[in-house]
Amino acid sequence: MLFVFGIAMGSFLNVVATRYDGEHFLFSNKLIGGRSRCEQCKETLRWFELVPLFSFMAQGARCRRCQARLSSQYPIVELLSGTVFVFVPLVLGVGHTLGIGAIAGAPLALLAALWIAVFEALLVMALIDIRLGIIPDEINIFLVIVGVLFLLIPVPLTIIAIIPKIISALGAGAFFALLIAVTRGKGMGMGDLKLAIPLGLLFGWPEIVLVLMAAFVIGAVVGLVAVARGTNSMKGTLPFGPFLALGAVTAFFWGAPIIGWYLSLLGMR
Repeated sequence: MLFVFGIAMGSFLNVVATRYDGEHFLFSNKLIGGRSRCEQCKETLRWFELVPLFSFMAQGARCRRCQARLSSQYPIVELLSGTVFVFVPLVLGVGHTLGIGAIAGAPLALLAALWIAVFEALLVMALIDIRLGIIPDEINIFLVIVGVLFLLIPVPLTIIAIIPKIISALGAGAFFALLIAVTRGKGMGMGDLKLAIPLGLLFGWPEIVLVLMAAFVIGAVVGLVAVARGTNSMKGTLPFGPFLALGAVTAFFWGAPIIGWYLSLLGMR
């Protein structure tokens, strides 16, 4: 049931991401309102052509009318969203998330709902950043709100629980501000800085370090592969928002074994 709901949500979020133009509100009715149409023949799609995953496979990845090939982005995004809905509650339930999901007095359903919302927002952000090279402020504001909710959830609420999250958010923001200043805005953008702050608030210290390290490592690998394949140059640019999203995924799902492996290398475990 979670997977079915997740792929349906992924279908909707894919519409939001593909129609966003950077000028209107992310969920503006001018952008997401109206019926879905084929990008080639512009014909309005029927309901049975919009069933997540099934319609794409049943139609052989082609439009029923003009036979234009459909983008593989549709099933990929739907599958990713469905996976998030299934595995976030699972991982929180077995407690394999470092200290990220362990909030005293918080029901599992509430934590799962908030973290699902976080990763769905990061999914939309990544799609938009890849296509337009921008990170909508609405997404950053939403992530800050969720981060503040995480601060307010612990029972009892203590300053000791809040301070590491605040330090993490400020530290992540300062780190990206330094990168922007050193590279004069050519290495990182303000959108990346704005995204780093809520990620620091969400993950806290020291988990945010793993988020950033994973993002830079994945970004470096992808960049080198792009150069080797000739699809980018050493002076070319890549949107960094998707790598921050992947860093967040890495820290949430595999943070504990990665930290354990690293500490074992240092002889500290």
